[in-house]
Amino acid sequence: MEKPTSRWRHRLPRTRGRWAAVVAALAVLAGAGTWTAVADDSAPSVQRHDRMMKMNGVSVDTSYFTSGGSQRRPAVLIGHGFGGSKDDVRAQAEKLAADGYAVMTWSARGFGKTTGEITLNAPDGEVADVSGLIDWLAGRPEVRLDAEGDPRVGVTGASYGGAVSLLAAGHDDRVDAIAPVISYWNLADALFPDGVFKKLWAGIFVSSGGGCEKFQKQLCEMYERVAVTGKPDAAARALLTERSPAAVADRIDVPALIVQGQSDSLFPLGQADAMAKAVKANGASVSVDWIAGGHDGGDDEVDRVEGRIGDWFDRYLKEEKGADTGPGFRVTRTGGVDSTDGAALKRGASSATYPGLSSGTRKITLTGAGQRPATGGGQDAPAGGGQDRPAGGRDGAAAGGGGQDTGDTGGGRDELTAGGQDAPSGGLTQTFSNPAGANPPSISAVPGIGGGLSQLSSLGVGLSLDFPGQHARFESAPLDSAVHVTGSPTVRVNVKADQGDAVLFGKVYDVSPDGTQQVLPSQLVSPYRITPQEQGKPVELTLPAIDHEVDAGHRLRLVLSATDLGYASPAEPATYTVTLDGPLAVPTAPAVKTAAASLPWWIWGLPAAAAVISAALLLTARRRTATPGPDPALTGVPLQITDLSKKYAKSSDRYAVRDLGFRVEKGQVLGLLGPNGAGKTTTLRMLMGLITPDAGEIRVFGHAIRPGAPVLSRVGSFVEGAGFLPHLSGRSNLELYWQATGRPAEDAHIDEALEIAGLGDALARAVRTYSQGMRQRLAIAQAMLGMPDLLILDEPTNGLDPPQIREMRDVMIRYAAGGRTVIVSSHLLSEVEQSCTHLVVMDRGQLVQAGPVAEITGSGDMLLVTTDAEVPEALLDKVAALPGIGSAVRTDDSRGLLVRLDGATAAQLVAELVRLDVPVTGVGPHRRLEDAFLTLISQGSA
Repeated sequence: MEKPTSRWRHRLPRTRGRWAAVVAALAVLAGAGTWTAVADDSAPSVQRHDRMMKMNGVSVDTSYFTSGGSQRRPAVLIGHGFGGSKDDVRAQAEKLAADGYAVMTWSARGFGKTTGEITLNAPDGEVADVSGLIDWLAGRPEVRLDAEGDPRVGVTGASYGGAVSLLAAGHDDRVDAIAPVISYWNLADALFPDGVFKKLWAGIFVSSGGGCEKFQKQLCEMYERVAVTGKPDAAARALLTERSPAAVADRIDVPALIVQGQSDSLFPLGQADAMAKAVKANGASVSVDWIAGGHDGGDDEVDRVEGRIGDWFDRYLKEEKGADTGPGFRVTRTGGVDSTDGAALKRGASSATYPGLSSGTRKITLTGAGQRPATGGGQDAPAGGGQDRPAGGRDGAAAGGGGQDTGDTGGGRDELTAGGQDAPSGGLTQTFSNPAGANPPSISAVPGIGGGLSQLSSLGVGLSLDFPGQHARFESAPLDSAVHVTGSPTVRVNVKADQGDAVLFGKVYDVSPDGTQQVLPSQLVSPYRITPQEQGKPVELTLPAIDHEVDAGHRLRLVLSATDLGYASPAEPATYTVTLDGPLAVPTAPAVKTAAASLPWWIWGLPAAAAVISAALLLTARRRTATPGPDPALTGVPLQITDLSKKYAKSSDRYAVRDLGFRVEKGQVLGLLGPNGAGKTTTLRMLMGLITPDAGEIRVFGHAIRPGAPVLSRVGSFVEGAGFLPHLSGRSNLELYWQATGRPAEDAHIDEALEIAGLGDALARAVRTYSQGMRQRLAIAQAMLGMPDLLILDEPTNGLDPPQIREMRDVMIRYAAGGRTVIVSSHLLSEVEQSCTHLVVMDRGQLVQAGPVAEITGSGDMLLVTTDAEVPEALLDKVAALPGIGSAVRTDDSRGLLVRLDGATAAQLVAELVRLDVPVTGVGPHRRLEDAFLTLISQGSA
């Protein structure tokens, strides 16, 4: 389960079909090993020993990492994600080894160079292999022992590797602490939630393992049987459950740090909820951490999570009582604004204990779509109690008592036998159909898309689709105040089908005040199979667990659809009738508080900075006298860089920038692009005179740049945010800043800069009342003071929401429209494409390409469609001939399409592809700049 940019590399294949399997670089004989030293200037030397171990009938490829001599230390085992190998977790292993652990990594059965069939963590398969590794660690002289044959050991890993950490703790009592990351508790519940087959993820799961033939025979037979029928049977559930941590729930009693992804339709938050409750019930310490990413994309927060895992093991393996293991619960939230300088949008919220998925429940009245409730209109009514509901499974003991446990599949639904205390929201009834063949299906998540739909939803962009006549829809009135949902909403309904089971898919949308935009948080949906025995009486449906802020004035929209692209629905046509039988119960987790902003840098940094600047001015005074004279031929050229080079410190042959050269003309908005480590920041620092190049030169309007060069007064810059005094108004902050430069007040052009920035009446207000977008615009206005002819902006849209990004784009365009020049460094390729006139693309310190945006990128609204099989020519022609489609061409590997939209929407395209039986595995925006950028970088790296 791979993410190419993450050191975890735990994800299943994404849009471009990258597989996680990484073959070890050196072949080693069975039982033999090689030692390798891994070191840098700042960490202890780490030794790596690679060896093949024979155990349990297979050869297991392992690596063993140690540092700092032969003293006793705890051990850590790190498992890898499905489809990967031990190489994927090497960086984390080296870090833990440098921190004083003996660390072992290995490739699981069927992956890397390890032999054997994939058994999906069977007790006598992969789990037994982990016990064999623990046996080996017990014999190492540098590993600390709790008793003879019992090493002090912790286990961690992401996804598949996270599950084996839980299983190892349940099967081997020598395990002392665990830290599973974005993993599963019950694989049957993950792939067959409430008896509904999660067909797309299951197919990707099998494909990423190398195909059905790579799996144990009974697993392959089970998958093929369920894939054909579209309905999991009891034997399939039993097979996956017995290989899941849930099977040994009562035996996992060691301290557990549980990290789960909010953007995850494969292993959603309910899986972590079940883990936490089970381990806590066994008396062990538990902390839960919801990260921004997951199997569907987003930020995995790798450095923070790995740091927290290290602290967890310091406390429970090294037994360092002072180690800070963090709060009992933490969730990463986006959209928060720093109360002092507005620099951080992504912030953690936490509580001392894990609140579960239904803490602080508030009830919100729903009515039919387009109607308004008779009373209360969407007001929150206290639900009382805020008790945790069981995650997964149906309790059977609900409001009226007497409900019988159906023993079904854990879909997160309580069967009710009485009306409970809540009055129905108007008793509203809606009828809709399951179409023949369950086509076309509704769309929520499209598994395997990295940076796709789930990430778009976090930006307030919705790409979900529910077909008319195939769903019921209920809405609240506009909310009087914002509601932060943390957990799983629930709703009570009465469902009837004209034949057989009713298979429904529930989701809750955040709808904008004007009704034109609906956002599905993290693109998550919950399936439900309601049998004939359950129909005709109230059932409580548990909706996806999320952490999402619904703004005041927005509405909540409940949709129950008959189909979903990611799941198997009955092929027979059917008619469903749904009656709303209560309000929407929304968990708010009131004990979870967003962290206060950290102390802004300028409080402690300004005095030190003043001293450094004074010293720098003294040191550079003589250099300024030696600066080369101006070049008259370049007087009208804002910037020309020639053969610029800068080496890394303490290195004679490694370059941060090498032989770089380009030219920028007046009126241009130049985008400086490149991956991390390309040399962009080093180039900008040299351009601003902060560091001196080793070779080459930079000329601004013909003048050579050196630290303190007078021509720098014609350069304005915005780098890493600006520090403002929060109690002063926006105007006062700018005036104070300009006074500090010592330049005449009439040269500031404050009003002109503010007019371009577009802050309006907000200038008279204290900066602490500003939104993030207003702070960014004020920072840009500060950079524009004196109306510099060359304006340098480094990531000016960091942390802004889409409307604020659009405003920042307009600011840059307006500034350049007056004949000035703007250079902007950004990772938002779509914004660069819209705001910049020219591009400079760098990679590994060198120029890859420079020129107008149109020449580099081309134009058109492009989508990338990935498929699990080659697209035949006849099918390609059908797609190209669809209404509203400009063109369709195959990707280089023929397992995908590049489709240019010409009037059609993305949702319409997906619906047509499903109708044509195109084997879609992913659909996502394919901006031409992104394609060109990736192509250029790959060529530059070749």
